[in-house]
Formats: sequence, structure tokens, C-alpha cells
Amino acid sequence: MLKAVNPATGETVRETSLDSEADVNAKIEASVAAFQKWKKTSFAERAKLLKSVAAYMREHVETLAPIMTEEMGKPIKEAHGEVAKSALCADHYADHAEGYLSRQVLESDASLSYVQHLPIGPILGILPWNAPFWLAFRFAAPSLMAGNTCLMKHDPHVPGCAEAIVECFAKAGAPEGLFQALYLETPSVEAVIRDDRIRGVSFTGSSKGGSAVAGIAGSAIKPAVLELGGSDPSIVLADADLDKATDVLTLSRIINAGQSCIAAKRIIIEESIYDKVEALMREKLSALKVGDPRETTTDVGAIARPDLRDQLHRQVQTTISEGADCLLGGELPDGDGYFYPVTLLSNVKPDMCAFNEETFGPVAVLVRARDADHALELANDTRYGLAASIWTDTDRGEAMASSIDTGQVSINGIVKTDPRLPSGGTKASGLGRELGPHGILEFVNAQQVWIGPAKPA
Repeated sequence: MLKAVNPATGETVRETSLDSEADVNAKIEASVAAFQKWKKTSFAERAKLLKSVAAYMREHVETLAPIMTEEMGKPIKEAHGEVAKSALCADHYADHAEGYLSRQVLESDASLSYVQHLPIGPILGILPWNAPFWLAFRFAAPSLMAGNTCLMKHDPHVPGCAEAIVECFAKAGAPEGLFQALYLETPSVEAVIRDDRIRGVSFTGSSKGGSAVAGIAGSAIKPAVLELGGSDPSIVLADADLDKATDVLTLSRIINAGQSCIAAKRIIIEESIYDKVEALMREKLSALKVGDPRETTTDVGAIARPDLRDQLHRQVQTTISEGADCLLGGELPDGDGYFYPVTLLSNVKPDMCAFNEETFGPVAVLVRARDADHALELANDTRYGLAASIWTDTDRGEAMASSIDTGQVSINGIVKTDPRLPSGGTKASGLGRELGPHGILEFVNAQQVWIGPAKPA
């Protein structure tokens, strides 16, 4: 039985039966059958369905968003935004997939030679709890528009979200078997990955989980895209707009109660402005309201599970014991739910816990840098490489971007995922890319076509 617990109250809100082995087999068979028809549809037919799904989500946002708030504690104003962003992703690929997958003519000795991009079959998406709708559509929209079918194994703690996403496709008129959810405990997913009928795997989650999925998929000789953890650096230099930078970094650090892979986690500040940035961050973080995620005035909701909160508290307390200063928060609150206070750790050094481990919660970490070169050195001093931001003169920031070993860099702006732009990591933060024109190419057969006769030598 999959059990959803409201992290704001600790109460069980939903129980969903697990799929049996026969259920899983039937769903995979349905996915294969749907693929045989879906791969022959036109881009216009596929786009019509995705547009209908997007319209359904926008029309029913008031019923979809609260499911996220109930099951994983996302503040309701953020949950509304996530539904809207998911609809935007569906619309984007409906509008642009045909162009992204257009035939690429390449000169050779043939009369005509080109690459065409063909669907490969059922794609398995293995998803976490922290952005239940967005991550589902980030995986599914490009896969479906490429002509593949989708099976979604969502996190065991958000079964209601999984059911709601499936219903969005059903209500929009999706063919049977096109998009389905598998209701499984995590250990059961290995057999699905290994099933010969599954042709590719998209995984979002921890680096540990990604390593396991990559090993299984690799041994089965099938493609895998991995979007994993991050300890994202944000560099703030002396010539930055400090008020704007601290506004954005405050928001970035507490979105989804800080439970985001691409949130600003290590804020690396040039020495000459360190005290000023510290004061601004303390002021802005202390103004945030932690509370009931159902209330529109709440800025920070609960941590999704008690074990995750315990892990976060261990990281904070360890970092303090190692010599960091705790300027805000840092103590477990009394009362129901899995809340954690907005916390600010200052004078964090590279040998401390919060510098080296990914902190998944509303904990901001401030690090001193002597100058821009030292800031780059600190930014790259991590096993992760998901995303980064730089706050400085625009030209200077752009010049620095190529020196940061991450999959994306924002100059004077918030780090975010965008359907129009590729997203993914380096090092322990992942393999492959999602979104944009790059993401849709991950699960297609780039087939070379050579047409004779050969040109004269």
C-alpha cells in the first residue's frame, strides 16, 4: 500500500493499492500497443492532445494544486504555479516538437543523405516527490511529441498526484495506454527498467538513486537521462546589485521549502561586501512566514518527510559544531508537522558539512571568497554540477560562466528550469539533458538515411 502523509499535520491522507506483477505487465503491454499506433500519428495529432491536456490543467488548477499541498507540503501559491508551468511545457512541445525533430540534411557521397528522428517505444519516467506535476510533464511532453508512449513510476509518497496526472490525460482524450502510472515501491522498479519492452529511462532524484538506475539501464543497453542532486553555488561579487541579488537568492533558497535541486545553496560572497550581503540575507530571510501551506500568505511550508527533516537538522547542527555561525533558525520547532525554520549559516568553509553535502530545506549557507578567482574555485569545489548563478557586471559574468563546471549558469537572475532551454548537470548531478531542443532528442532514434547513386568521385 502506498501511503500519502500530509507533512503539515503528520496525518495519513491517502492510501493506494500497489500494482501486482500482472498489473505491471498489463500496463507495459498496453503501452506497447499504444506505441504501435501513436508512432504513426502526425505532429499535428500529437499536438492536439497535448494542447487539450494543457487546457484541462488550466481549467482545473483549483482541484489539482491542492493535491500537491496535501501530499508533499508545497505552499498553495507555488502549487498553482507548478500546474501552470506544466501546462506551459505541454504547449511548448506541442508547438515546437516538429521543428526540433525536423530532418537534418548532411552532405556526403550520397545523392542525398540525412538524419531523421524516429520514436523508439515506451519510456519509463522515475520521479521524485518535490515537483510532482512539473517533473512528470518535463519527462512526458517531449517523449509523447516524439511519438513515444510513457509509463510513470512516481514517488510512493505522492500517489494522489500520480492519479491526478493520469486523469488529466484521460479527460483530454488520450488513447488507452498512452500515458500510465505504475504504483510501485521503489525496489520493484528494477524489473521494469530491465524489461525489454521499456526502451528508455528518465530519472530525477538523488545521485545515489541515479547511479543505481544508470547501472541497471546500462546493463540492459538502453538510454537513461538522469537529473540528480546539486549543491548549487551563487557567486556575489562587489559590483553586483546587492539588493536585487539578495532578493532573488532569498526566493531561490526557500522555494518549495528549499526542497529543490537547483535552489541556491552555497552563496559565495566577495570579502569586501560580505558583511553587507550577510545583513541583507538575514533581514530578508527573517521576514518569511513559515506555516500552513494551504494559506496563501505562507512562504515556507513543511519538509516532506520526518526523515528528511532529521537529515537536514543533522547537517545544520554538524556545520555549527564545525565552527559556522547560525544567524537564524537552526532549531527543531515544537508542534505537529515536519516544519523547519528558515536558517542562515554564516562563515561556512569548504571542510564543513553544509558546504559539501546537498541541503534539501530552507537553509542558506554563506561563504567568504577573497576575490572572483577564489569564488570560482569555491564554486567548483563540489562533486555536483547542476546549476549556478553569478551576480556581477553582465559582461564579466558571461566571461566567467564557462569557468563554472555546471549544466547551466544564470547571470544576474534566478536559476530555473524553462521548457525552452535545456537543463541537466555534470559530475554527480546527472547525465543527458531535458527540455528545450536537446531534451526531445534523448529518446529518439537518430537514423541515418543514405540515398544513391553515389556522387562521382
